[in-house]
Amino acid sequence: MEAEFLKIPKDRVGVVIGKGGETKRLVEQKAGVTLDVTHEGSVSIKSEDGLNLWKGRDVVKAIGRGFNPKFALNLSKEGYAFTIINLDEIFHGRESDIKRIKARVIGENGKARKTMETLSNSKISVYGKTVSIIAREEDMGPIEEALKMIMDGAHHAKVYKFLEGVHREKKLGL
Repeated sequence: MEAEFLKIPKDRVGVVIGKGGETKRLVEQKAGVTLDVTHEGSVSIKSEDGLNLWKGRDVVKAIGRGFNPKFALNLSKEGYAFTIINLDEIFHGRESDIKRIKARVIGENGKARKTMETLSNSKISVYGKTVSIIAREEDMGPIEEALKMIMDGAHHAKVYKFLEGVHREKKLGL
């Protein structure tokens, strides 16, 4: 049996476990893993299958990064990818830059995030000092590029236009 150990924020422990252990059981069933979650946020993930272990780890990490468990469970399916962008590493701990980028990604009343999610067929979570993405593998590159454009200071309209172009090309099969 293989095992992975990870730490999630304490305020997300209850979300991983769920009401009456419901979410934990669902993750175990869908990903083919066994979870042991402590109240401090330490999570032990075990499986006989290395691929299931990897999928289970990503599902738990995604929930820990702020995703709704039902959406995070997509990571137990074939063809989904998960990425965490660590703003603290990119901006070397400069709180003002981290706060500015988080605000730009979210936008007024969540509009920027919602628009990017819709145009890229992805889900974005801004949590702590990270921006995380869940998307189908073929959609991950464009949304990562769009977020890089936002971090580099591009206007939101330019980013939306970029994602619309990618969507149009995909629709036309280019």
